[in-house]
Order: sequence, then C-alpha cells, then structure tokens
Amino acid sequence: MCDLKEKCAVVGVFGVESAAKIAYLGLYAMQHRGQEATGISVSNGKKISTIKDRGLVSMVYDEQALGRLSGESAIGHNRYSTAGEDSILDAQPIFARYSLGEIAIAHNGNFPNGLEVRDKLIENGAIFSGSMDTENLIHLIAQSKASRLRLRILDALKQVNGAYSLLFLSRAKLFAARDPQGFRPLSIAKIGDGYMIASETCAFDLAGAKFIRDIEPGEMVAFEKGKEPESIRFAESKPKHCIFEHVYFARPDSFLCGESVYAVRKELGRQLWREDLIDADMVIPVPDSSIPHAIGYAQESGLPFELGIIRNHYVGRTFIEPLQEIRDLKVKRKLSPIKELINGKRLVVVDDSIVRGTTSRKIVSLLKECGAKETHMRIASPAITFPCFYGIDTPHQSELISYKMTSDEICAYLKADSLRFLSIDALKRAVHDHNDFCLSCFDGRYFH
Repeated sequence: MCDLKEKCAVVGVFGVESAAKIAYLGLYAMQHRGQEATGISVSNGKKISTIKDRGLVSMVYDEQALGRLSGESAIGHNRYSTAGEDSILDAQPIFARYSLGEIAIAHNGNFPNGLEVRDKLIENGAIFSGSMDTENLIHLIAQSKASRLRLRILDALKQVNGAYSLLFLSRAKLFAARDPQGFRPLSIAKIGDGYMIASETCAFDLAGAKFIRDIEPGEMVAFEKGKEPESIRFAESKPKHCIFEHVYFARPDSFLCGESVYAVRKELGRQLWREDLIDADMVIPVPDSSIPHAIGYAQESGLPFELGIIRNHYVGRTFIEPLQEIRDLKVKRKLSPIKELINGKRLVVVDDSIVRGTTSRKIVSLLKECGAKETHMRIASPAITFPCFYGIDTPHQSELISYKMTSDEICAYLKADSLRFLSIDALKRAVHDHNDFCLSCFDGRYFH
C-alpha cells in the first residue's frame, strides 16, 4: 500500500464525434491516477469549452454536462492534491486566450525549474492565478514571437526541464509531447477514424481504441484534420522511465514500455522469494496494489496464497490526510484481517513499498491482534531513501523511514518478525535488466 502519489492522468481525443464522451471514458479508466479534481476541454473548431471541478469523474460529469461539451477534439485531466490542499485553481486543463486564438493544456509531471521560470515570467509582467507549473507554459507560449503554435510550443519546451506528458488543444489541432527522459507515460491509439492519447493503455481498452504505440521520449506528435499524425523530434531521447509505474502507479491491466504491468509485478514477487527463502504457512498481500506481487511470490515459493486482509473500497486514501491520528484510524477502517484465516499462522505479508512506515506498522499490529503467530514483511521494491522531483509527490526526505533507519531498525519499529526489501539488481531483472528506468528514489541518481 504505497504512500506515494502520482500527480495525475491525461487523455486526448482527436477527430472523433462526441470526443468528450471518449475523454470521459479514458479519465474514468485512469481514476486511480488522480481523485481530487477532473476536467475536460473540447474544441468544436470555433471555440474551446471547459468543464472541471473537484471530485471523481463520475461525480463531475453526467449526460447533461457532457452534452455541453460538443466537438471532435478534446483533452482531459485527473488530478491528485498534496496533503491538506484544496486548490480548484490548479485543476486542469488550463485555458487561455492569446494572440493566435484559444488554447487548453493538460500536464502530467513536474518541472524542477518551475519556480525559476515563473519568477522570470513575473518579472516580465506575467500574472498567475494558480500555483501549478503548467501555467508557466501558457505564458511561455503567449510570449513567444513564433508565428505558429507548434513553434511556440517548441520554444516553451526548450525553457522547461523535468518530467512531463503534455497535451495542447487549439481550436483546430492537438499536440502531444513527452519529455526527453520519458519519465511519465503517454501512448497513442486509433479509435474510429480518429485518435486517442492517454497516460495508460487501460484507457484505450474501456473506450474501444486500438493501441498503436508509445510516444517516444523527446517527441511531439501533431494531430491535424485531414492529415496523418506528424512526429516532431524536439530533443534527443534519453529514456529514464519511472520504475514506480510498474511497481505501483499503473493499473495492472495496462502495458508500459511494451510490457504487461501485471506480468512485471508477478515477476517482482518471484524475485522477492528468490532472494530470501523463508518457511511460512501462507502468503497474503496488502490489498489491492500488492496482489500481483504476492501471487508471484506464492507461485515461486509454493506457499498458499490467501486474501488474508480485506480492503474497504469506500474509505478514502490514507496518505492524503494531514493528521497522523486520522491516517491511523483510516488504516483500521480500510483494512480488515480475516481472523479465522490468519490465527496461529506464520504469514508472509507482501507489500509493494514502504514510505513512512506508519501504515505497515498498523498492518502488523492488526495481524498480531488477530492471532498471527509470525509476521514476515516482504517488500517488492527497494528501500525508498530519496525524494522524487519528476512528478511524484514524495514526502520530505526526513519523513522517509528508510532514510532514517536501517532495515533492522525498521523491522523493530514495525514490530514484525522479519523484513526484507527487494534489491535493485532483482528489480532490474524483473524489467529485463535494461537501463531505461529512473531509480532515483532508490539510489539518488537524478537526471537532468
């Protein structure tokens, strides 16, 4: 049960009747990537219309709302917040009018130089209404002297760095861009006579779109009526995809970098067993994100797999609560062990990661209260010791338990019988040992 937050999801639709409805389906499929706010902007060729609000996709949109968003091109966005924030001003897509017409932008990721760029823009007279990096792009595009929107976008991209999957919607065109490292995922699919772009392929499945390919790192794709999508290479590709997409963020039924997320997670579980053989009675996952990891562990070890903990899906995510006392209460409300199943048993408890350690400590306590004889925590990723600057909202480094404590100290804090993290080498083996993944949250090697 990871305490890290993926900032958001983006979806784009071009050349499809009732584009807003397709965007809605894509956002609905990617609700796991953002639950604070959602928004859709649609172009009918003459103007761009936007509806966005706090809440889940199904709460913000109904037939009446979608009926007001008529047009054949659309972009959409799901957003996460940081702890304690309440910022509808930062909901996306963001919209603006400028010298070339109208534009809407949706962004997944983060610009580490965002404050520097913003300060410079303010010095030049720009006025900001929110706090998000995405608003920088509006001003960079508006201030560019280039005669065409695509050139203005390219000008803007040269002035920002970091992690981004970006969608730009004008009245007639749609542009999709991915940063040179490809930190954040972005793919293209065919739907009818048009196209769909999304952060995850699970969005295509729900909308009935057929996956074509991933947008390459450092590539922008331009969509224009009556033309094939045009690929524009704006930077050298230096792939460093976020490994946590495979570990936790992406839905298990998605494909990333050509690989099944579900299959990778099972392999992470297999690697976890191979590194540390242990005698136990059963394997149980911390639901729901760790179920594939635990299945792989059980299959490799031969130990029985059981759903020893049941998750209440109607309790909010624990990590967005600002007070620790509230988080602790929600863990108990959210996760319920099956006492008769685990009483007297030696358990291997498989989780995808440990961030602060507070949730894991409570889980161990709940299992002990229900009579577990032994509780062995097995974590299907390496210890997180560094913060992320590429679009994942990690706690401050001082809040990362693996930064403050050794594995033995963490085990004592959790009151578990043993604790093991997956090694970085085993993690690499699970994704076929290539070097196209960013591991900075594990090893502190950042990329610029």
